[in-house]
Amino acid sequence: MRFVRWLRLIVAASIAAAVVATLAETASRTTINPFNFFGYFTIQSNLIGCVVLVVASVSRPDSPRRDEAILLLRGAATTYLVVVGLVYAVLLAPLGAAGGVPLPWANVVMHVIVPVYFVVDWLLAPDRHPLPWRKFWIVLVYPLAWCAVVLVRGATDGWVPYPFLDPSSGYGSVAFFVALITLVVTAAGAAVWGLSRVPAPGTPASPRA
Repeated sequence: MRFVRWLRLIVAASIAAAVVATLAETASRTTINPFNFFGYFTIQSNLIGCVVLVVASVSRPDSPRRDEAILLLRGAATTYLVVVGLVYAVLLAPLGAAGGVPLPWANVVMHVIVPVYFVVDWLLAPDRHPLPWRKFWIVLVYPLAWCAVVLVRGATDGWVPYPFLDPSSGYGSVAFFVALITLVVTAAGAAVWGLSRVPAPGTPASPRA
């Protein structure tokens, strides 16, 4: 587990470096609007992932409730970053859209490397046990809140983080993509919750929850 903890800290540092470098690069070209810069699902999900990795690395489980809380955070972060990777690969990369990360190496870190790492960490790290389905709703809170804020901003000040959420394309199209994002988050979350029941290599099977 010591190797896993250090690896998580290294990945967390990589996320922080990518976000800071992107912020600096953007600031060198234009005035930073923090509500815009930090409004991207990619940026927010990576920051969530960074915090979760640090918490999972430095904490020592001292109660079943604390252990479950950390695992729920990991499960949620893994879900969001899987969605980041899928949306980038399917919707943004074909359009040549940077998705809020115009710096090439930082784009690769946040859209490719980090999502892949979270999946590998979820599958192979030994500090995992079955997540309770009764708490699956937790994974949907942040994405739905994010969509709501984006829709309000798109209808008021006109800013949207991704072209497929632009109201100028028609609210029917926007509604379709919001529904699609919700479906993808639900499916990704269900996969993460389901995989929590698959024992990591070298660990005994856990009882179902």
